Amino acid sequence: MEAERQGLDFVLSMMKFRGFGGDTGYWDSCLESFTLMAAIAAATDKIGLFPSISILSQHPAVVARMVATIDDVSKGRCGLNIVTGWNKPEYTQMGMWPGDDYYGRRYEYADEYVTVLKGLWEGGGFTHKGEFFELDDCVVNPTPSVEIPLVSAGQSDNGRAFVAKHADHQFVLTDKSSLASSVKDVREKAKAYQRSVGIYALFHMIIGDTDADAQAQVDHIVANADRGAIGNIIGSATLDTNKGGTSDTLKAALQKSVEEGNMAFMGIPVIHGSEETVARKIEEIAADTDVDGLLFSWPDFVGGCKRFGEAVKPKLQL
Repeated sequence: MEAERQGLDFVLSMMKFRGFGGDTGYWDSCLESFTLMAAIAAATDKIGLFPSISILSQHPAVVARMVATIDDVSKGRCGLNIVTGWNKPEYTQMGMWPGDDYYGRRYEYADEYVTVLKGLWEGGGFTHKGEFFELDDCVVNPTPSVEIPLVSAGQSDNGRAFVAKHADHQFVLTDKSSLASSVKDVREKAKAYQRSVGIYALFHMIIGDTDADAQAQVDHIVANADRGAIGNIIGSATLDTNKGGTSDTLKAALQKSVEEGNMAFMGIPVIHGSEETVARKIEEIAADTDVDGLLFSWPDFVGGCKRFGEAVKPKLQL
């Protein structure tokens, strides 16, 4: 795996059961996250592995066993990304949407979901009677060899409270100008639980031979953005009543620059420029926001990861 060869700390696979269509069929194709991470576990030695669970799609006892399996295959390298789910069409197609009140209660559901996961991992057997789940001496063996690190990208007030209580890491989708305040807020919330949370900001990276070359790549992507798919994303996001969360970020991204997170990049802020410029921008973000790390995506993942590792990473003074 290129990410491991370049010394990256982890890889994370997203999960979409239904994409957003448009002329490009945006995200209509998606490899199943746990199967993919198990395959990567067998082909790597060091890199951390984070599958994503869309929590409406599978019972936590099943997920607890799948994570324990990848933990065993990878010799302790598996974590878990908790996805509460705002894209209603993903779940209505399978008859799994519990009703629109879920928008406002999804972090209550997630709280109980994680309680069940942790109970199963810690003891191998768990009895629980809650609002959403009932388990009667439910067994998961083997249990993981390490404490499983949890990730959440919760952005709303409820989402940040969930992160503070349960997550070991938060992935933040927000513009650079809001990042520092977001980092501070989550850290303050985590103190109430006597916990610390590693905070990682999500950025898209475009590296060019020159700044002008990178800008041309950015402009090409924006000019050729799939407007139909973007409309479908916004249509789904508009249904979400959980204010301040990812859906609000996506709706606001229609008017933003690429540096702040335009919808041509699904609201993800873009770091672009020559190898030297990209390195300088990363250093500025680290200094200005006190973030613990960055999570990158590239238009061509393997090629982008390789160029970052070989040409940008050695230039960083962090």
